[in-house]
Amino acid sequence: MTARAVLLRTGYRTFLRPLLFRAHHGDPEAIHEDMITWLERLGASPAVRGLLRLLHGGAANPVSVAGVAFPGRVGVAAGLDKDGRAALAWQAFGFGFAELGTVTGLAQPGNDRPRVFRLRESSAIINRMGFNNLGARAMAERLDGLGVRRGNLQVGVPLGISLGKTKAVPLDAAAEDYLTSLRALAPFADYIAVNVSSPNTPGLRSLQGADHLGALLGALTREAEHLAAAEPLGAVPIFLKIAPDLSWNEVDAVLETACEQNVRGVIATNTTLTRHGLAPADEARAAEAGGLSGVPLTARAREVVTYITAHSPLPVIASGGIMSATDAEAMFDAGARLVELYTGFIYEGSGLIAAINALPPTRRTA
Repeated sequence: MTARAVLLRTGYRTFLRPLLFRAHHGDPEAIHEDMITWLERLGASPAVRGLLRLLHGGAANPVSVAGVAFPGRVGVAAGLDKDGRAALAWQAFGFGFAELGTVTGLAQPGNDRPRVFRLRESSAIINRMGFNNLGARAMAERLDGLGVRRGNLQVGVPLGISLGKTKAVPLDAAAEDYLTSLRALAPFADYIAVNVSSPNTPGLRSLQGADHLGALLGALTREAEHLAAAEPLGAVPIFLKIAPDLSWNEVDAVLETACEQNVRGVIATNTTLTRHGLAPADEARAAEAGGLSGVPLTARAREVVTYITAHSPLPVIASGGIMSATDAEAMFDAGARLVELYTGFIYEGSGLIAAINALPPTRRTA
């Protein structure tokens, strides 16, 4: 680990994290909302962004995936910045891209609170947020106001946008709901992530079944081609985010469908419904509904990434259980082209980004 990474990690663990974790009587969601508010304010100042870039260093080891040039291999996972409020800030922390959302066709409040639970001894989080967001149109207006356009790097890094299904929309109308979001956001997205794997919207994971998935992905990729008629960059690439709880036969079927429908990449994985690997002190939380992320997901997410890269030509963005530079390096060695952080960023801070950026390029990501 570099001196910069050690300094950032020590400062976060010693000073900032204890303050954050105690704020709002330890309410993780309220703390998260404050964090996004502060990042939005910091990002609005070019001078502050410049100082933060000096402190954190820049992204490293650029890589091209699905025609998108990423200046670095580590990015923001969906869920961290649901409405794109902190879009201007992410580059300043050393991220090489940011995946905004998950956003839905219609604004929705998400599930009832409390819906986020920190499992400190396990370095994990359980969440059942339920795609709370202001809707696709509001995100489009926000990004338009920032001057973002696909490919212009207005916020310094490529932006992915994760799309989900509005809870009130029935499953048989899901495709049109996703299309509503795609039409609103394609002009601003360097790639689109299709989230059919969150465990927190009733029935959503059933869209990973071959029949539902083929129809949905086909509709999205065809619409992306249609929208690209006046787009010099061509169709916005569509990526698919999958669950870690699928069997290998189910993964095979998903990959086959994705390739048939011209999907350009896979994001592996979302949160898990299993509760393996929890520390004894956290086992009382196991009964909480929702998806589990963090250290208990590390091994399974790496297994899924390894399987996909061995069985499919699609490039993989690794997401899930990346809590250290060693975890990221293992994902790169398994064949991932990029990695994303959420829970790792919450527990380890920006030192984790610096440590991953300091990793040497591997043969598979160079």
